[in-house]
Amino acid sequence: MLEMNSVSTSYGPVPMLRNVSLTVGKGELVCLLGPNGAGKSTTFNAICGLLPWNSGSIRIAGRGVSETGTESLARLGVGFVPEGRRLFPTLTVRENLRLGFEAAKTSLDFDERLQAVGELFPRIMERLDQGAGTMSGGEQAMVALARALISDPDLVVMDEPSLGLSPKLIDEYFLIVSRIRDAGKAVLLIEQNAETALSISERGYLLIRGEIAISGDSRDLLKDDTIRHLYL
Repeated sequence: MLEMNSVSTSYGPVPMLRNVSLTVGKGELVCLLGPNGAGKSTTFNAICGLLPWNSGSIRIAGRGVSETGTESLARLGVGFVPEGRRLFPTLTVRENLRLGFEAAKTSLDFDERLQAVGELFPRIMERLDQGAGTMSGGEQAMVALARALISDPDLVVMDEPSLGLSPKLIDEYFLIVSRIRDAGKAVLLIEQNAETALSISERGYLLIRGEIAISGDSRDLLKDDTIRHLYL
């Protein structure tokens, strides 16, 4: 579903990513870990097509991101959860979800998809007509994820979704992420919460100073000395 091949990026003269390669297969949950400043959000922005890369390639469902354009990625079956939620605070929850649905230009029925998403997020279904900006941080995180799922995408890319959540909400959030994977979606989970991310994923990558330092089976990475030193 997602292929990054030797991608290098920079901000002006400053290199950020150096030959980063990763893959996410259909129905696979893969995590990308890294300390602050490692280049995790840069990776997210490159996948979204928001940041041009100097070399390498990024393909989603076999289509090149640079040729497709950011505005068309939702139509390819991709849902994005950006860092900090990025909701429209003056719009209602329903309106935020509707925007995510319309961006995909799908033939699905919005009300049917709303009911399907509501099974994962019963709490926000009770607040559909509430302004998104008046909700708690945890509720906003759920709305951001629901917005990514409302068009029934094949691939979901999340950037630091647990940031700012309480431990209880983090457990609840990652339980939902596991259910998304179990439903057959491909998921790239970009996270600092290494232990939880590795515990629910099949594979993982560790990004340090813009380079993939370690990759492999998540169970093996949980025992890796470098990851234990950085996180555990």
